[in-house]
Amino acid sequence: MRGFIKEYTKKLIILLNNIDTNAIVKIIKALEKTRGKIYIIGNGGSAATASHMVNDLGIGLKRRGIRSFDVESLNDNTPVCTAIANDIGYDNVFSMQLKDRITKNDILIAISCSGNSKNILNAVKYAKKQGSTIIGATGFDGGKLKKKSDINFHVQTAINEYGLVEDMHMILDHIIYSYYIKKAK
Repeated sequence: MRGFIKEYTKKLIILLNNIDTNAIVKIIKALEKTRGKIYIIGNGGSAATASHMVNDLGIGLKRRGIRSFDVESLNDNTPVCTAIANDIGYDNVFSMQLKDRITKNDILIAISCSGNSKNILNAVKYAKKQGSTIIGATGFDGGKLKKKSDINFHVQTAINEYGLVEDMHMILDHIIYSYYIKKAK
């Protein structure tokens, strides 16, 4: 057990030491530039990260009087997600919510460990057609999302190392959030 714990934390430390600071700078600059809405999407653990990002970038910064981002996680409305999944398929759960809403002034943050989730890719495809900026957060080999993103925060790991990738995506959120907190002081 201790061996596993040491191995896991060793891998996480290596990932932290090799974090893509250039991608994070580009993400912050894109957020700074936007005058539109920020939509965030993800499945499973990535959905939890999307929700947490809304908490931090939305309410967390707003209640401190730092920044008032208009931000929404499309996976947070369970009735809407399940209705779309039931009626027209899970592959459309995010793109249908973006339809006739997302514009060229908006940002879509798409979080996917594999980078190959069909519902994520469909949303990205729709958002790109509208001229929106796509920020991807990927893991493993990056999948299709890595290539389709305007800005990509990538965590290179072996396939199926979900925990490490999700840890790094959450750290990305906290770096951005903490940057704004520090900048305001």
